[in-house]
Amino acid sequence: MGKTSKAKNSYSPQGRGTATRPGRISMTWVWIAAAAAGLAILAWLGVNNLQQTADIAGIQYLSGLTAEHTTDSVNYAQNPPAGGDHNPAFLNCGIYDQPVKNENAVHSLEHGAVWVTYQPDLPQSQVDKLRQMVRGHSHLLLSPYPNLPAPVVASAWGIQLQLPGADDSRLARFLKKYEQGPQTPERGAECSGGTGNPIG
Repeated sequence: MGKTSKAKNSYSPQGRGTATRPGRISMTWVWIAAAAAGLAILAWLGVNNLQQTADIAGIQYLSGLTAEHTTDSVNYAQNPPAGGDHNPAFLNCGIYDQPVKNENAVHSLEHGAVWVTYQPDLPQSQVDKLRQMVRGHSHLLLSPYPNLPAPVVASAWGIQLQLPGADDSRLARFLKKYEQGPQTPERGAECSGGTGNPIG
């Protein structure tokens, strides 16, 4: 009799646990699924927003650029050039305080360089800021450029951006996006060991 009574007492709580456990597990998975769905939606919204802001306002895209080697002077359609036929020797990346040859600089663009040019009469404080931005990068060029259409112009292969000065936030974004960027015809090519003697 004692054993029978004990069995009934132990059975009843076990039965209650068995009856409620599936419901608890089911609700747990519902909450997990809802949380995962919420996170997925937030992630999608973040990526979508990033894609919408990825383009840099004012960029000009150039198409149909040739890329032949030539030792002749090239009459480029853009000022400064952002691609086209070029000298067999690429320009060493770095900082220049004098104008450089277009044909050598364009070859560097083919290697993934971004060429930052500025008007020769740009205030020294602006020039210093440009030098600070370029210094230490393997595929950035900086040089003055006479008759520039804007105070500062940033050029990558097939891509160009005119800027009112070194303080424009678009410049840093341009450098980050296009130094050895997806537009590069010869990505991974060196920008040292060519011609030219940068001062920094």
